[in-house]
Amino acid sequence: MTAQTVPARAVPAQGLLTGVPHVVNVGVDAFAGPPRAAGATVTAVDWRPPAYGDPELGAGLARLVAHPAVEAANSEALERILGVVPIWTDVRPAGALIPELAQERLLLHAGPPIEWERMCGPMRAAVVGAALLEGWAATPPEAEALADAGAIRFAPCHHHDAVGPMAGVISASMPLLVVEDEATGLRAYSNLNEGQGRCLRYGALGDDVMERLRWMGERLGPALRAAIGSLAEPVNLRSVTAQALQMGDECHSRNTAASALLTRELSAVLARHADLGGIEALDFLRDNNYWFLNFSMAASKLALMAGHGVPHSTVVTAFARNGVDVGIRVSGLGDTWFIAPAAPVDGLYFAGYGPADANPDIGDSAITEMHGLGGFALAAAPAIVGFVGGTPEGARRISQEMGTLTVGRHRDYRLPGLDFVGSPVGVDIRKVVDTGLEPVITTGIAHREPGIGQIGAGLTHAPMRCFTDALNAFEVPPEPAE
Repeated sequence: MTAQTVPARAVPAQGLLTGVPHVVNVGVDAFAGPPRAAGATVTAVDWRPPAYGDPELGAGLARLVAHPAVEAANSEALERILGVVPIWTDVRPAGALIPELAQERLLLHAGPPIEWERMCGPMRAAVVGAALLEGWAATPPEAEALADAGAIRFAPCHHHDAVGPMAGVISASMPLLVVEDEATGLRAYSNLNEGQGRCLRYGALGDDVMERLRWMGERLGPALRAAIGSLAEPVNLRSVTAQALQMGDECHSRNTAASALLTRELSAVLARHADLGGIEALDFLRDNNYWFLNFSMAASKLALMAGHGVPHSTVVTAFARNGVDVGIRVSGLGDTWFIAPAAPVDGLYFAGYGPADANPDIGDSAITEMHGLGGFALAAAPAIVGFVGGTPEGARRISQEMGTLTVGRHRDYRLPGLDFVGSPVGVDIRKVVDTGLEPVITTGIAHREPGIGQIGAGLTHAPMRCFTDALNAFEVPPEPAE
């Protein structure tokens, strides 16, 4: 027997009973209470059984983990996503880009499909506003009567390669920004951001809201289109986003730097088109710190469209909320939505409002999280953490945790708060179910009643049920032939 194989003799633990113990508590946090109360130093480890301890779901997960066909498919989906170069090419009326909008009484909305009868207050108000804007009704009651009678058809923005923040309602005369990728030929759209305060996207209604919407269609849209056509080079939105992440934005709920960068690109050419509304546009952009949000959403939609449809891929290519339901789409599962009830938002409220006033999570803007921005890039945006009720340390922790849910990291989107590591990209349903961590979303809070608008901002999560249902629907691919 060698010296290395001699069993070690029991040696009294030095200091175990004489010093302050340091306890590591794994899993249920309640077990940390007694030793902490007794004076011990406790390190808590957030852990839970894979697949929430569901043996059937766990078995399905085990069959997909490290599967060669799934790993290869996810690598392809990630490369497609990262390969997209989103270029802003145009602004045109929605009816000119999505012909169905001009051919019938059709309105697009945020989130997975939903009928008028089930729509939440903010979305119903946005529908009324859009019907007034299109001249289908003269008063809100007339607009509601049209919807009640089934005279308006509804479809998700995502079904038409578009995205819209909050209620996300898009009608034929609203101007849409166009983002294209030259290599794939793909196009994605979003409406133009209305700014802060009382906005249709939050469900606010009134003369002020309608007047701004009409101005955006008649003056802002044409001025922007002329400005884009006058630029020496098109605007590369990936470059703007990468710069903004170094300047304190996470490009979902904070877009201050990105909006300033984009306005700088446009200022000279807008000034040359004063006859079309260029100076008015500059005044509007000066006060709109959310201006870039819709560009960030369209660019993210474009990238995830490229990653969609890869057989056997478990990467999430859409996450959207209509204020009642939320849903995800998965690259290898076609166009099926996997749906769960919309989650509440934990955040800070404007004076006079509280959680009882809040509508559940709403909007297509969480497409940015699926592209490595928003909650996934929270470590880049220390200025926002107070606004959404957190701390810089908490923001870094969230971005690190989100990195455990993805198949890779962005090559251009770097997080200065984490030593410039790439932002996590490509949410994998297997990893969400395995870790039990729900993706974190930064978002605004709309009042649950129609006609009021934004009342706060905060954090929410993509519900686990979306991911477990998607995993249950996933067929195990055959093993590759040797």
